[in-house]
Amino acid sequence: MMDYRSESPQRICLTALTMAAEGSKADIAKPLHGMGSGVLEVALPFGGDAYRVVYVVQMGDEVWVVHAFQKKSTQGIKTPKREMDLIRDRIRRLRKEFGK
Repeated sequence: MMDYRSESPQRICLTALTMAAEGSKADIAKPLHGMGSGVLEVALPFGGDAYRVVYVVQMGDEVWVVHAFQKKSTQGIKTPKREMDLIRDRIRRLRKEFGK
């Protein structure tokens, strides 16, 4: 387990994505519910802010980053609807492209 406290949010997310590309899963990556198999999210609280990276691991031999953003929602931990709609649309287009 990596000690993330001394790293920047960008470095932490890059580490999680690198692990995914190498076939493993970072301990901070969790399935993004309601998006289907192989869709994971890094949800990172950091210094009073929140960062999200959503990625798909089962598209060919590649890891596709679907969306990355700094969450500025006033709705607590819930991801804003506009962000979820964007994620759904991008995943739908990827699945269509790869026939999944």
